[in-house]
Order: sequence, then structure tokens, then C-alpha cells
Amino acid sequence: MQNDYQRRISAQKDFFRTGGTLNCDFRIAALRKLENAIIRNDSRINEALYLDLRKCAFETYACETMGTLDEIRLAVRNLRKWSRPERTATPMTFFKGRSYVISEPYGTALVISAWNYPFQLSLIPLIGALAAGNCCVLKPSESAPHTAEILDLIISECFPKEYCAVVQGGVDETSALIKENFDFFFYTGGSKVGKIIARAAAEQLAPSVLEMGGKSPCIVDKDVDLELTARRIAWGKFLNSGQTCVAPDYVLAHKDVKAAFIEAMKKTIISFYGPDASQSPNYGRMINERHFDRVSSLITPENVVYGGHKDKDYLYIEPTLMTNLSFEHPVMREEIFGPVLPILEFEDISTEIARLKTMDKPLALYIFSKDRGTIRRFTRELSFGGGCVNATVQHSGSPYLPFGGVGKSGLGNYHGRHSFDTFSHKKGIYDKSSIIDLKIIYPPFLNHLNLLRKLKG
Repeated sequence: MQNDYQRRISAQKDFFRTGGTLNCDFRIAALRKLENAIIRNDSRINEALYLDLRKCAFETYACETMGTLDEIRLAVRNLRKWSRPERTATPMTFFKGRSYVISEPYGTALVISAWNYPFQLSLIPLIGALAAGNCCVLKPSESAPHTAEILDLIISECFPKEYCAVVQGGVDETSALIKENFDFFFYTGGSKVGKIIARAAAEQLAPSVLEMGGKSPCIVDKDVDLELTARRIAWGKFLNSGQTCVAPDYVLAHKDVKAAFIEAMKKTIISFYGPDASQSPNYGRMINERHFDRVSSLITPENVVYGGHKDKDYLYIEPTLMTNLSFEHPVMREEIFGPVLPILEFEDISTEIARLKTMDKPLALYIFSKDRGTIRRFTRELSFGGGCVNATVQHSGSPYLPFGGVGKSGLGNYHGRHSFDTFSHKKGIYDKSSIIDLKIIYPPFLNHLNLLRKLKG
């Protein structure tokens, strides 16, 4: 296996050295080819995601395909502009010359993706890698095998393996791949594996981006429209059966509205999925038994105020609301990554902000309030990857916003122009004129120090 991977990576490095990927026309043509292949295989993509996660066609398009196509089209429209050298200022003491920055590809990139949004979490970073001019190996998650198959089919249909290739498999294949001499590592998944990837990248002295997760809080202030707030939180939480890294992990509701908020959430869940969500064509399933068991173990019946029903044969966990909890409860000690929403209460904003500052920095934070001062405090005083005001999850779908974590929730960001920059080395160039040559920088220095100080003001 290892020798086979060495040959593959060596072939990609040889292809990269030809300089073909430096050409913008080449990159644009590659991205358009990928776009056409995605459109052509739309029904297969829908089928794969239904088999892996029971995603309905609407959710697949809205959360997987649409964003991927948006990223391709944005890159195609802007690639020439992004690739141009960027002029910068030049210090007066460097007279006469000009300074600029060139964006150059790193070389060969490894993209390791996650299973919860297995299509877009594979292709959006890959789009950034190709737009920046890299060769790429994509390792999709083995937990979503049908999507891995369609990704392999699409990439093989579009590109020669020495330019871009898919490697399928599990832990053994990933372990072998990360030992190879890649120039860039990109990983989406849990922090345990993220640390392994970071160590592997450090061994190669290669840059890496780690997109992980954490417990993303959602604050509900006392002045909000509860029906609207419940609708937006329920959508973000129970999308993909809660298996979303930026889903609201728990709600902090003001004590004055907590009871009414819970009632609004119950009504909203029924309006979304009916009285029995297991019969809804719009509600997904857990990815596998291991994750079903893990999430199920977090549900304590005495704390359930809605839902709680499970069926292991169908990997089904009902949308579940829990309350009367402390921060020491098991459901509050780890990222839930499933359709279970703890609802706690708060009274004083300053106290809650102080508490959140002591916790690990989350991937996302959501604040529902009409008070701009409150909104400003939560968005400015707390550190988190990204978030929304009076909404959930949607920031992660914008190709115009950087997406990524901070601290234990991740390292680096991507999407749109940010993807191009992430997969590009920024090479600074100073181009000095040969017409004028200031002698002040050359020895013997004599009284040059005083002159230099005067020039610097």
C-alpha cells in the first residue's frame, strides 16, 4: 500500500513540476469540468446521500450540491483577479523599487473529509486546492461509502490521477497517506484525529488546516419573537439529524422566556416533521451504530421534555429536547453531534459571558436578541470560529465568509477567496530599479546613520 501511495504522490509531484497547473486557463477548465460532472451526476449524488444519511433530495441540494456549485462558479469568475500579483507599499528607504505579492500553489495537497456532509466537505476544499493551482489527493470518509463511490467516479471522470485522485478506505489507508510527503494537509473531522493529522503535517514541515468542532452555544434573549426563534434554531439543530459541526449544541435561554421557548420548540418540531418524525421523508438518520449508541447514551429520560424515542434497527433518534440540566451533565461535556438539544437558562448576561470565556472556544456561536448592545457583547467579547445573529448555521454556507475554528475548534479557514488564499503560498517580491542606486546602504557607513535617521523621520 505504502509503495503504491509513494508512486501516486511522486507522479503528482512530477505533474506539478511541469508548471501546467500555474496556468489560469488550465485551472478554470478543470473547475468547469468538475461543475459539469456534478450537474451530470445529480441523481447519483442524491441516491448516495440518501443511502448514507437518508438525506432527502431538497436537503442534499441545499446543503451539499448547491454550495459546492456556488464555490466553483465564484472561483471561475474571480480566479484571474485572485491570481494577479498584488501591489503593496514600498518603504521610502527602499527607493527606487516596487513591491508585490505573488500567490503560488504549495504543490501536492491532501484533503481528508468528514462523513456528515460528505459531498461538500470533500469538494469545497478540493475546489480551493485546484483553484490555487495544486495537485490533490482526496480521502473521503469511509463512514459514507456511497458518497465516497460517487466522488471517486466524478473525480476519475474529470481528471488524470497524476493531477487529482481519490483514495478510498478506512483508518489503514488514512494512516498510510499521512506519512507521505504532501506539501499541504487539510482535515475535517474530530479533534482526536485532528491532532494526529497535525503531527503528521509537522513531521513534513507542511502547513495544515484543521476543521473540527466543539460545543456551539445558542443564546436566546428575553426580547425575541419566540416562534421565529424556535423555527430558526430547530432548523439548524435538526438538519441532517443534528449531525452538523456548527449546529447549536445547546441553548441558553433567558429565565423569563425559557418555558415559553420550550413550548415553541415542541410546536416547531411537530410542524417540521409531524408527530412521528420517523415517518417524515424530511428527517435523516444517524450515520452508523457507533454514533447512534454514543448519542443515545447522552439522553437521560428524567431530563427529556420532548422526544427521546430511538430505534437502533433504523438508526433513528427522535428530535429531543432536554432541560433541568447542569454543565456537569454528560450531555454538556462533549459535542453532541446528534438530534438532542439541551436547554439551560440564564439570568445575567455578564455572568454568562464570563462563564463562556472559561470554556473551550467553540466553532460557532448564535445570539438571538433585539438588543444591539447584547449582540455586540456576545460577538465581540467572546472568541469563536464564526456565527450568526438571529439565525443559525447559515454563515457556514456563504462562499463570501471565512469558515473555520479557533483554538480547539480548528486552525485556519476556507470558502471562496479564503480557500484560494489558504491553499496558496504568499510570496513577497521586491523589484529594485537599476537606474538609481542609493549608496547609503553600502559601507563604509561614515555619517550614514544620521542620514538614515533623518530619512526615517
